[in-house]
Amino acid sequence: SASRGRLEGGATAQQYEKMAALSSEFGDLVQIKKQLISVISLCKERVNPVCLLISSAPAFGGLRFSLLQEDVEDLDALGLAKSYFDLKEYDRAAYFLRGCRSKKAYFLYMYSRYLSGEKKKDDETVDSLGPLEKGQVRNEALRELRVELSKKHRTGELDGFTLYLYGVVLRKLDLLKEAVDVFVEATHALPLHWGAWLELCNLITNIEMLKSLSLPDCWIRDFFLAHMYTELQMIKEALQKYQSLIEAGFSKSTYIISQIAVAYHNIRDIDQALSLFNELREQDPYRIENMDTFSNLLYVRSMKPELSYLAHNLVEIDKYRVETCCVIGNYYSLRSQHEKAALYFQRALKLNPRCLGAWTLMGHEYMEMKNTSAAIQAYRHAIEVNKRDYRAWYGLGQTYEILKMHFYCLYYYRRAHQLRPNDSRMLVALGECYEKLSQLSEAKKCYWRAYSVGDVERMALLKLAKLHEQLNESDEAAHCYIIYIQDIFSCGELLEHVEVSTALRYLGQYYFKNKRYDEASLCAQRCCDYNDAREEGKALLRQISQVRDQGEASSADVSLPCVFGSLSNNNTPVRRVSPLDLSSVTP
Repeated sequence: SASRGRLEGGATAQQYEKMAALSSEFGDLVQIKKQLISVISLCKERVNPVCLLISSAPAFGGLRFSLLQEDVEDLDALGLAKSYFDLKEYDRAAYFLRGCRSKKAYFLYMYSRYLSGEKKKDDETVDSLGPLEKGQVRNEALRELRVELSKKHRTGELDGFTLYLYGVVLRKLDLLKEAVDVFVEATHALPLHWGAWLELCNLITNIEMLKSLSLPDCWIRDFFLAHMYTELQMIKEALQKYQSLIEAGFSKSTYIISQIAVAYHNIRDIDQALSLFNELREQDPYRIENMDTFSNLLYVRSMKPELSYLAHNLVEIDKYRVETCCVIGNYYSLRSQHEKAALYFQRALKLNPRCLGAWTLMGHEYMEMKNTSAAIQAYRHAIEVNKRDYRAWYGLGQTYEILKMHFYCLYYYRRAHQLRPNDSRMLVALGECYEKLSQLSEAKKCYWRAYSVGDVERMALLKLAKLHEQLNESDEAAHCYIIYIQDIFSCGELLEHVEVSTALRYLGQYYFKNKRYDEASLCAQRCCDYNDAREEGKALLRQISQVRDQGEASSADVSLPCVFGSLSNNNTPVRRVSPLDLSSVTP
C-alpha cells in the first residue's frame, strides 16, 4: 500500500502529470527534452535492473527517482531474471520472478510469459508450415495472461507498461474494443510511451472513432494525430500537423521528414515523395526505416539502377532487416523474377510476421505467378495486420475478379473504395465489376465519379462512353468521347492510338448521322492519322463528299441534344462543352 498513488521510480502521479502535460503549442522544448530523457530512463529500468541503482539520473524537470522498498527486495531476482531474459530463456526468467512484489518485476514476469508463448508459437511453425500459415497458430499463454492481468486491472494495480502489455494480449485475442480502452488508459498512465500510441493507431478504423477517444492532453498527442491522419488518408490534415511540428522546433527531425514523404506517397505525389526520401538519405545515410516505402516509389517509376543501388546499400548496412528484404524483393520483382521476389518477402515475414508491406507485396507476386490461392491468403494476412490497408482489399478484389467471382470482388472493391474514396482506380474497378454484374446504372455513376475525382489512368470516360455506346445511348456516348478527347489533347499526353482513334471513329459517325458534316469531316481527317482507323476515316470522307455533292447542307442546329447541353435522359452529370475543335492539335 505504500506505493499506491506512485509511479515508476518513486515519482508521484501528480508530479508525473505536471511534468508530462505540456501545451500542444510546444512552448518549452527544454522541458520536452527532459521528459524524453526521463522516459528513456524508465524504459531502461524495465529491461535493465542495474539502472535502478543510478540515482543521479534526472527525472521530469530535475526530480530524482527514489527506490521503493519492494524494488530493493526484488533487485537480485530482477538481475538474475533479466540475464535469462537476455538469453531468451523466458520460462526460466519468469520462474525466478514468482512472488516478486514490485511493479518492475511483475512487468518482466508477465512479459517473459508472453514472449515465451510467442517463441513456442513460432517454433511450432518454423519446420512444418510456411509464413502463409503462420497466422493460424495461437499463443497458448494469452488466455492465462488475460485472466491474471484483468484481475490486477480491476483493482487498479497496473502501471503504464503493464497496461500496454495487457492491451497487446487483448489485441492478440481479437478483443479489439477492450484493447482500445486499455491502450487509451495506458497513454494516460504513461503518455510518452510511443508503443501504446502505435498500438492504438492500428485499432482505429475511422475519424469518428478517433474523435470519440479521450486522449491525454500531452504534446505527444500531436505526433499521434499526425500519424493517425496519414493512416486514415487525411493527407491534407496530416501535412498541416507535421508543418506545425516543424515550426514548433522539430525541423531537424528525420522522423517527421520520413512521415511527410510517406504522406506524399499515399496520395501518389511521387516526385515530391522521392525528393523527400532523397533528402532523408542525405541527412541519415544509414537509415533503414521507411526504405521499403522508398523502394515502392522507385519500383513504380521503374528506376532500376536507383533501386539496385538502394538494395546493395541496405545489404551492406544490415541484410537481415525486414525493410532490406522488402527492398530486395521489389528489385527482383522489377526484373520480373517473381519467384525470387516472393522468396525475399517470405524472408521478411520470418523476421516479422506482422510486416504489412511484405504480406501485400507477396500477394502481388503470387498474382504475377498466377497462384491465386496463395495470393488470397497473403492479402488476408495483410488485412489481419491492418484492416486499413486498401492495397490488400484491392488485391483481393483483383484476385476474385480473375476467378470470375464478381460478387466477392465487388465486396472487396467496395472496402478499398471506402478507404480511398477519391482514388479513381478503386472507382474504375468498381464500375467494371458493376458492369459485369449488369448493374449498369451503378457502373455509370462509378465511371463518372472516377473522372470527377481525377482519373489517374484516364480510362474512366472511355469506359463510360463505351457503356453508353453498348446501350445505344448515342448522345451520352458522344458527350463522353468529346470530353475524353479534349482532356487528352489539352494535357498533351501521348496515349495508345487505339483509345483516341476509337473516340474519333465514333464521333465521326455520330456527327455524320446528325448531319454535322464539318465536324464529321474533321474527325475523319484525324482518323487518317492512325493506322487502325485510316480506312474508316477515308470511307467517311468519301461519304461526306458524296452527300455534299448532292447539295445536302449541314445541320444548322449548333446545340445538338445531350452533346452540347445537359443530359436530360440520363443520371450521369455532365458539364457544358463547346463543339469539338481539333484543328490546332496534332496527335
